[in-house]
Amino acid sequence: MRALTFRIFALVMLLALPAQAFETNARAAWVYDLATGTELMETNADEPLPPASMSKLMTLYMLFEALDEGRLQMDTRLPVSTKARQMQGSTMFLNEQDRPTVEELIKGIVVLSGNDACVVVAEGLAGTEAAFARQMTERGTAMGLTNSTFVNASGWPDPRHRMSVRDLGVLAQRLITDFPEYYPYFAIREWRFDNRAPANRFNRNPLLGLGIGADGLKTGHTQEAGYGLVGSAVQGNRRIIFVVSGLESDKARAEEAERIVNWAYRQFTMKTIIPKGEVVAQAPVWLGSASKVGLTTDDGVKVLIPAGSQAGVTAEAVFRGPIEAPITAGDKLGDLVVNIPGAGTSRLPLYAASDIRRSGLFGRLQSAAFRLGERAYQAAMN
Repeated sequence: MRALTFRIFALVMLLALPAQAFETNARAAWVYDLATGTELMETNADEPLPPASMSKLMTLYMLFEALDEGRLQMDTRLPVSTKARQMQGSTMFLNEQDRPTVEELIKGIVVLSGNDACVVVAEGLAGTEAAFARQMTERGTAMGLTNSTFVNASGWPDPRHRMSVRDLGVLAQRLITDFPEYYPYFAIREWRFDNRAPANRFNRNPLLGLGIGADGLKTGHTQEAGYGLVGSAVQGNRRIIFVVSGLESDKARAEEAERIVNWAYRQFTMKTIIPKGEVVAQAPVWLGSASKVGLTTDDGVKVLIPAGSQAGVTAEAVFRGPIEAPITAGDKLGDLVVNIPGAGTSRLPLYAASDIRRSGLFGRLQSAAFRLGERAYQAAMN
C-alpha cells in the first residue's frame, strides 16, 4: 500500500477586483460560510473571553437536547426558585408562584435574554445551577469547544466563565444544523411574558428586520465583555455565521454586524466545482472483481472564490492504494484536498461509488502474479 495522489483539475477564475480583507473593530471576531465550510475571517478567535449573554446559547443547546431526548416537552412546566426570582439584569420577571412552560422559557431566553429563565432551566435539568454549569462544560468539551468553561447558565460575570468567539460560532453552527425545528425561535423580534416588563419585550439582535437575511442568534453585553453578537444570515443558497465581541457600544455592534454580513456576501462567490454524485477519480483495486473503483463525495463540492482571484482552484484525490476488495459503496477511501488561493485548503472525504466484491481464486492468483511482477520491476528500477 502506498499513498497515491491524483490531480483532478485546475479551475481558473478571472474576476474584476481583488477580495478585500475585513478589518474589524471588534476585540475578537470569526466569520464562517456554512454551505462550503469556509472560515472567511478570524481575529483573536481562540482567546477565552467573557461571553456575557452569548453563552446562553449553550443553555439553549442543552435544553433542545433534553427536548429531543424526551426528558422535557414544550408544555412541561418548571418551578421558579428564589434564586431564579432574585436574578438581576435582563429577566422575564418570574416569581415563585410562576410555572412557565419550556416554550415560554425558550422565548424568555432568546427574546428577553432572561437570566431568571436560564436558572429555571438549569435547576429543572440538573437540580442546581452549579451542577448544570459543570454539565455545560463537559458537553461543550465533547462538542469541541476547546476554549470554553461555564460556571453559570446565564453568562453572569465571573472570572472563570469564558468562551472564545470560535467556540461560540461552532455552537451556533450546531444549533442551526442539529435543531432546525427550534431555530426559528431566534428570529422572534418581540414577545411579552404575561404582559410583564413591556420595555423588555424586544429582541436585542440589531440585524433582525433589516432585510439582509438575518435570523439569529444572540447578543451579549457586560461592562467587562463589551458588546457582542453571535449572528447568522442567509441569502440565496448561502448561510454565514459570525461572532463579534468587545465592541464599545450597541451602535458599534449593530454597524459592525451589518458590515460583516455585507462583506461576506459581496466579497466571495460560491461555485460548484464538482456536482453531487460525480465520480472524481478512479482508485486501483487489489483482489477485486473490478480493477478500479470510482471515488465520489457526499454532496459534491462547492467552494467560495474570493472576488478577483487570479489563481486557479485545484483539487487532488489522496488515498492509499491499491485498495483491497471487498469494497462497499459508501466506504471512506480517501480525501479530496481542495486548495483555494486566498481562502486556504479544505479536505473532504471521498467514498466508494460502487460495490466491488472479492474476486475468485483464479482472479486472486492473477492479481498476485501481477503484484509480484510490479514489485520486481520497482526493485529493479531502484
